[in-house]
Amino acid sequence: MMYKLGIIGNPLGHSISPIIQKAGFKSIGLDVQYDLLETTGEDLIERIKFLKNNGYDGFNVTIPLKIPILFFVDKFDDYVDIAGCTNTVKITGENRMLEAYNTDIYGFKTAIPEDVDLKDKHACILGTGGASRAATVGLIEKGISSIDFFSRNIINAEEGVNYLRKKFPKVTFGLKQIQYIGELPNTAIVVNATPVGMLGFAADEKPLSDEVIETLDKKTVVYDIVYNPLNTVLLKSAQKAGLRTVSGLDMLLYQAQRAIQIWTGKTPDVRDMKIAALESVVK
Repeated sequence: MMYKLGIIGNPLGHSISPIIQKAGFKSIGLDVQYDLLETTGEDLIERIKFLKNNGYDGFNVTIPLKIPILFFVDKFDDYVDIAGCTNTVKITGENRMLEAYNTDIYGFKTAIPEDVDLKDKHACILGTGGASRAATVGLIEKGISSIDFFSRNIINAEEGVNYLRKKFPKVTFGLKQIQYIGELPNTAIVVNATPVGMLGFAADEKPLSDEVIETLDKKTVVYDIVYNPLNTVLLKSAQKAGLRTVSGLDMLLYQAQRAIQIWTGKTPDVRDMKIAALESVVK
């Protein structure tokens, strides 16, 4: 059987999802057509019609559509309900219904090394979009008790943070201006959930200055969800400061593995997917 899939979002020029997906499908003996489908918010309705009418079995969703797509789905899993965003959609039945899933949460938390203890600790998340929500849920499931969000536009971010406060009343949430970070004391993990540092999007920049990185405790983990380049400017600076780091590539791989399970019912070999990915990303 040939599966027909794709990814929607913008920009997609540097996405390695097709490479990872094809390697994953090959590992379970299935063929796949996986298309890059550049889609903006204005194009979303027409894109959904296209996917439904052209035999697609499902699709991935990336920025900036992880939240807007929910207006058009027919059902969703618990993770979508909790996080308020989706990254994986399955198209089913004669009526071409859209079933939404969030595999980013699974990918995010699975990529955190097992020996990292986050129970009752404090976290900082840079950014307040769909990716930050997945990181939030993953961190809470790992035991984090308080999270500070850092945003360029606090007014726009307030609604999303209030949503999380209602969903997780036992967790303490703060919202601060990212431009005015001076220090981040008592932080167990810092997560970059912005595209800053991504190839094709401010690749030579980082969301934290070296001065702020130097204020972090030496046990702090720095996690960048950006996967291309593999070692972002942020991660390089954190490593130079002697901090432990986590690359976004593992998150991407684990969320893709889970997506393939949803579409096919089979579990692909994440090692094969990683080999294919490492051959294609900037080191």
